[in-house]
Amino acid sequence: MAVRAQVFYNILWERGRGMTDNGARPSGEPAIRTIAMPADTNPNGDIFGGWIMAQMDVAGAVAAVRLAKGRVATVAVTGMAFHKPVLVGDLVSCYAAIEKVGRTSITVRVETWIDRNRSGDSYKVTEGTFVYVAIDDEGRPRLVSAPA
Repeated sequence: MAVRAQVFYNILWERGRGMTDNGARPSGEPAIRTIAMPADTNPNGDIFGGWIMAQMDVAGAVAAVRLAKGRVATVAVTGMAFHKPVLVGDLVSCYAAIEKVGRTSITVRVETWIDRNRSGDSYKVTEGTFVYVAIDDEGRPRLVSAPA
């Protein structure tokens, strides 16, 4: 069990690097990247927060699936914060870092950054913590696989 704990600690360290509150963009490639489109706007003309949250859920799931080596299901979202609006045409990048691994659960911190072509600005717009549970083919919780 100590070996498994050390392996997971190493994963947390590697994947969590750069995900700090110092205002700098996380290191590495984003889990997903997309462009905000007119169909994704709310009545005020900004990108709908639910669309952003869905992108973040997908990004967190990418990291959780890799670690779990199989299916996962989202079971909770905590600490969601929307800092600035996302506009049509913004390049949206979601960065995911594993924060905690339990017996069946994986907690992932996701930061969303935008690149605004009109002004050249780049900044964090949203952050949240997503919790996933590894599931088997019948949808029942299963142990998170130890990475190779």
